[in-house]
Amino acid sequence: MEEVKIVNKKYFQLTQNDNEVDIQIYGDITSWEWYDSDVSSYTLSKQIEGLECDKINVYINSYGGEVAEGLAIYNQLKRHKAKVKTVCDGFACSAASVIFMAGDERVMSTASLLMIHNAWSHVSGNANELRKQADDLDKITQASINAYMQEVNITEEELKQMLDNETWITPQEAIEKGFITAIVNEKEAEKVSQSVKKSLMEIITSFQKCNDDDKKKKCETDDEKDEDSDDNDNIDNDNNKDEKLEEHTKCSYFYVLKQKFEKKEADNNGDIK
Repeated sequence: MEEVKIVNKKYFQLTQNDNEVDIQIYGDITSWEWYDSDVSSYTLSKQIEGLECDKINVYINSYGGEVAEGLAIYNQLKRHKAKVKTVCDGFACSAASVIFMAGDERVMSTASLLMIHNAWSHVSGNANELRKQADDLDKITQASINAYMQEVNITEEELKQMLDNETWITPQEAIEKGFITAIVNEKEAEKVSQSVKKSLMEIITSFQKCNDDDKKKKCETDDEKDEDSDDNDNIDNDNNKDEKLEEHTKCSYFYVLKQKFEKKEADNNGDIK
């Protein structure tokens, strides 16, 4: 059986199944991780850098965020020796669209959108400072343009016009202009995700079994425990408290995921609960 490894961070999820890794980026691309869904380049790049795999699948649903953070994640993915596949699960906007361009294979479903625009910022100061900020923003935008131009089949002038217009890009437009390499419809997208789903379900079942076994052992231990158990037993229990609490939390989380998957499958089969 293939070894499955999961890294759950509050700002992204990374799942490794043998030589293939899945990364979900669902949230803002920011250096400040305020919310659970926020993604920082520092932590994610560190995870990417340490990956030993042949393929990395990056699933994106994000309104974007800081240009510097997006460029850092983009460059980290481009440097990795593995083949990178990026998938737009919903929106890949602004800085998230730059990350999306890091894929050797770039895929959109028929129900997804890209959005590109020029870099912008909140500024204050005198006329000279404002003029300098405008010049700086042009240079910052050019860094993103360079990433897009690695893959698109339009001229840089056309691309700049799209950025000026803050353009939303449909899958058909994206494939015509070279932003993506393939479009999948909903049924095909479901087939693509089946292997990931199967692996996750195996992990969920495994964690549940561990949880059930732990509960069984705990009951047996409680039955055998003497009322006058010595202090050493209490010390051992205290030392293991944090470990068991963490494992229980994981099991509970995966149990909820399993319920969601089962409900989705039942709905797809017409068995509405």
